[in-house]
Amino acid sequence: MTKKILIAESSGVFCALVEKILQSCDGFAPCGRASDVYQAAAMVQKHSPDLVILASRLGGMDTVKFLQQLIPQYPVPVIVCADNRSRASASLCAGAADYIVKPKSNTAYDLFKQQLIASIKNAANLRQVVCEGMVYPLRETPAQKRSDDRLILIGGSAGSTQALPIILSSFTPDMPSTAVTLHMPEGYTKMYAVTTNRSVPIRVAEAVDLMPLNVGTAVLAQGAKHMMLSRGEDGFCVNLGGSERVSGHCPSVDVLFHSAVSLNPKRTIAVLLTGMGTDGARGLLELRRAGAYTIGQDEKSSLVYGMPKAAYDMGAVCKQCALQDIASEIKLKLKEWGD
Repeated sequence: MTKKILIAESSGVFCALVEKILQSCDGFAPCGRASDVYQAAAMVQKHSPDLVILASRLGGMDTVKFLQQLIPQYPVPVIVCADNRSRASASLCAGAADYIVKPKSNTAYDLFKQQLIASIKNAANLRQVVCEGMVYPLRETPAQKRSDDRLILIGGSAGSTQALPIILSSFTPDMPSTAVTLHMPEGYTKMYAVTTNRSVPIRVAEAVDLMPLNVGTAVLAQGAKHMMLSRGEDGFCVNLGGSERVSGHCPSVDVLFHSAVSLNPKRTIAVLLTGMGTDGARGLLELRRAGAYTIGQDEKSSLVYGMPKAAYDMGAVCKQCALQDIASEIKLKLKEWGD
């Protein structure tokens, strides 16, 4: 089924450019143009588009304020296209699924085209949008599989922000739900998730309280908030809370791992990446004792062989792997389990 895209942009030239790009993007087609925010709101209500491409400067209202009013009433993925990145953080907090800078020259067109197509495809797989901390579910089609009983957990610290995209780049959209806690400060995780989302085949999103975990999606713990998992109505979901340091950190990998012990450990794969200290080691040991398959990054490929060493020394690691082999090891175990 072809997905409908509304283009909200006052520039006819840019609208034509986006429509040209959509011609090469199978499964998507424009359903109309809106030249100001009032027309955009009316067309969203009339056409129920699957996606909106929104200019950062559109007549009638500030784009961020428009998103804050639109999303709660008509939850829809919105990709903001702007002249620069000055409103990126505010737009993403207000509910934008992505934020892309418009091309300023012919030489920048190819990169913009690649980014827009990737963003459109990622947005098409969203199950919810988040506006100012509130989660708004999107319409689901029967073919969309939200979750299964398998779970992938990843934790890390120093060097892990570089390591994670290497692992996720080998994931496929049918991979089980993935929850990630990295030692990152408050204010950085949202943009890191957006940047990583553009470079890997699965969806990557910053975690929001009560967010469901979906197949083909990795959720990243917010900075300065612990992330725990629980069982919801349709599978696993996220719970955020607490700012006290656990194992020396917030967010803590141990907190994430401990929370998963009572879920479905015999169908859980937990990975501990490079990092200083011991956070995650005790949680990994608990998971292994409960039946989970546990992987530790090896010394040679670790920037800091602290956390995975602590886990290995206490017997928490089923197998040590080089960074470039971790995704293959995960897939091998999933193949053994089957669906």
